[in-house]
Amino acid sequence: MDQDYLRDLFAGIGPISLRRMFGGYGIYQDGTIFAVVLRDQLLLKGDAEVADEYEAAGMVRWQYVGKRHGKPVAMPYWTAPESALDDPDEMTDLARKALSAARRSAS
Repeated sequence: MDQDYLRDLFAGIGPISLRRMFGGYGIYQDGTIFAVVLRDQLLLKGDAEVADEYEAAGMVRWQYVGKRHGKPVAMPYWTAPESALDDPDEMTDLARKALSAARRSAS
């Protein structure tokens, strides 16, 4: 995903910064990471407070298979819905939730 596209997509929450990580980007606001782009997939931070809402929106929690035990490891990020990738208003709402979840987890 193009950096300018991401800045436009998240403009509703204010300025963001992008840092390269794992072949993608970490997306930050005021030093708090609230989203990542991995393999051209946008993932938003979540927690127990927003999990049900994310799932109801069709978002899927990101998992990978751990090398040590071969079991799925759930990460605190959910796939952004396709509709939000073309709708800055919808993304602003989701980004605010993701940022709140990120701040809660940092506490």
